[in-house]
Order: sequence, then structure tokens, then C-alpha cells
Amino acid sequence: MLQIIDKNNTKELTQYLNSRNQEISSDVLVATSKIIEDVRTNKDEACKRYTKQFDGIDIDSFKVSQEEIEKAILKCDPFFCESMNKAKENIIYFHQAQKQNSYLLQKEKGIYLGQRVLPLDSVGIYVPGGRAQYPSSVLMNALPAKVAGVERIVMVTPPSKDGSIHPNIAFAASIAGVTDIYKIGGAQAIAALAYGTETIPSVDKIVGPGNIFVAAAKKLVFGKVDIDMIAGPSEILVIADEKANPSYIAADLLSQAEHDPMASSILLTISSSVLEQVNEQLRIQSAVLPKKEIVEQSLKNYGKAILCDSIDECIKISNAIAPEHLELMIEEPMPYLGKVKNAGSVFMGYNTCESIGDYFGGTNHVLPTSGTARFSSALGVDSFIKKSSYLYYSQEAIQDYGKYIVAMAQEEQLQAHANAAKVRMKDEEN
Repeated sequence: MLQIIDKNNTKELTQYLNSRNQEISSDVLVATSKIIEDVRTNKDEACKRYTKQFDGIDIDSFKVSQEEIEKAILKCDPFFCESMNKAKENIIYFHQAQKQNSYLLQKEKGIYLGQRVLPLDSVGIYVPGGRAQYPSSVLMNALPAKVAGVERIVMVTPPSKDGSIHPNIAFAASIAGVTDIYKIGGAQAIAALAYGTETIPSVDKIVGPGNIFVAAAKKLVFGKVDIDMIAGPSEILVIADEKANPSYIAADLLSQAEHDPMASSILLTISSSVLEQVNEQLRIQSAVLPKKEIVEQSLKNYGKAILCDSIDECIKISNAIAPEHLELMIEEPMPYLGKVKNAGSVFMGYNTCESIGDYFGGTNHVLPTSGTARFSSALGVDSFIKKSSYLYYSQEAIQDYGKYIVAMAQEEQLQAHANAAKVRMKDEEN
């Protein structure tokens, strides 16, 4: 059941929003910091020790051989492989449009200004292990990097109990352009990617989801390398009009609730009848889900609904929440899209379930959570590039404009800066 929040009770709404902001505890940060320093100092030896401690495996070589990858792929379901290849096409199609071009501007007196758009040299992708495996995340993280032009894409993933790599993960990596795979997980994997070991090369950026220790490690190595984000629990917000199908709404809310007891499912609607029917559908549909206990806990804690007077009011509240996933489950969604200011990804119409974006549609499913859609974006090609500006001034240009540079530098009491321009300026008396 969704708990109804009064739209006019801003205090209750604020408390709800703040209740999901999970800070990484100091104990986790301290423990993770020790692991990172150990790996930084002792490299492979420390990585092997932690793999034995946390995964229960004595590992001889972290790198996955091409032969091992090919053997694993043979175990994959053919229709799954076909599905992944079609999803790959859609993901590339969408992300190709994000590519940016370098540019050169020419001004008077022989002045040139420009910007170069360059791919990162290397990227590390963390892929969780354990009972859950998410090959779709491999595509979502690796393919934008490939489109951006990244040459070296390194993947790390915890080894299974028998020391092998999961077949679906191996297949996803093979079609997404991953260049190297290493069987290592946890904070030690993040440390290895950040600082490098004898066998695992360092990278420029680390992306991908993980447990609290992986998140803590990414937080701690940021600055040595770039990271994508510190992701919070998943969330969905559905805006529904009076014609929306309650069964569809419930199914979509449950699709996020099954992720985690901390996942958030919110319904904003202009119809009390729709809300009542959605609650009934939640009861019916959740009863047969394999993750029924997780779903029920999620809905109990973070399943909310707000009755609004208009779709515009729904969107205003949604913008304040800044959800990871926003569904505009209304008859004519396009006119309202321009009013959406804060959302990780928007799914429009009655038939566009959030699962399309998670797997197949082509838009990226690595999205800002916990209200950070107010200032951050989905993972994409921009996440894997850097921009470098450049300038060229002729003798005529420095002669004519040097006096302005000198004046500004002297006002800031940086005489050496001023002199750097002065020495290039011809003596006007000569």
C-alpha cells in the first residue's frame, strides 16, 4: 500500500525526501581506507589476500584469458545473446548523437581560439558479483565509453565460488568492447584500478555500481581518478492522469521496489480512483513476486502517493523530488516534457515502462539518484571525454592587447604575470 502524503504538508514531504539520504558511515570509510592503503602499498599480494578473505578463493591470476571468456560465452542462452545484441544497437544509436566536435575560432589580428574534445585514455568498470549479475550494466557503462573513443576499457568483477566468470557477464563484455577483464571485487578492486598493481593497470576513471564498500572506495579514490557517481537506492516517480491503467502503474512501481528495501516508489495522480485501484493492484501483483519480502518492505517504508489538483502541480512536486526515473503516464505527455526540470530519465506515455530504459531502449540506465538529478546527468559519452582549450596570439595581437593583460595582472599584484606580456610587446618608441 502507498502511504498518502498531504501535498500541502511540506514538512512531511521534506522529511520523507531527507530520510533516504544515506551517508557512508565513518566505520565503513575507515575500514575501506585501510584496504586502499594496503593495496596501494602491497599491490597484488594485498589483492590476493583480500580475495581469499572476502570471496574465499585462492586466486593465481586475476586476468581472465581469452580462452576462458570464449568457454564461458558458449554457456549463454542464444536468445539472451540476441536480445543483448539488439540492445547494444539501440544504446550505440542513442549515444552516437551525444558526440561533440572540437572547434576553432578565428578573430582579428591573427588570434585563434579553440577547444579539443578528447576521449579519456582508460576507464575501469566495476561489475557486481554474487547471486545477482547485471550484464545490462556492462553495456550501459562500456558502450558510451567506446562511442567516446576510449581505447582501454578494463572490467573488474568478483570471481564466482569456482573461480570462473559468469557467462552472461563474459558475453556482455565481449560485445561491448571491454579490452581486459580481471576477477577481483570489493574495495580492493577499486584501489587496484585507481593505483595499479603488478598485473592490474591503473585507469583514469572508474564507473559502475557496487556495495557500500565499493561506494566508499570510489569516494576515497576520487581525485586520484574520476568516478561516475555515488549512487543511492533506486527510485521511480509516476505521474498519472485519470485514464492511466492502474495495473501498469502498479507494475512499474514494483519494478523499482524489488531492487532494495530502500528503493522508493512514488505516485502523483489527479485521480483518487486511480490511486485506490493502484493500491489494490500492488497487493495482487506483489503477492506472486519472488522478491515479495523486499517489495513489501520497500513499499512500507518508501511507497508514497500524493493526490494533486492538476498535472502541472504533479510536475512541480516531481521537480522538487528530482527522481531518478520519472514516468509521465498521461494521455498527451509531450506538451508537459518541457516543464520537467529535474529527472534522471523521463518515460512518456502509457506504454513506456521504465524497464525499456533499463535494458533495451538505448537511453542509459546509470542515472542520478537521491535528488541529485537537480545538478547531475545520466552516464553518457560526456562522462568519458575531456575538453582542452587552446589559444594563439600573433605579434600584432599581443602588441595591441597586451596593455589590458598588464593592467589586469597588476591590479591583482601579480607582476610576473604582467611581465610575461610586457616582454613580448614591442617598444612603441622604436
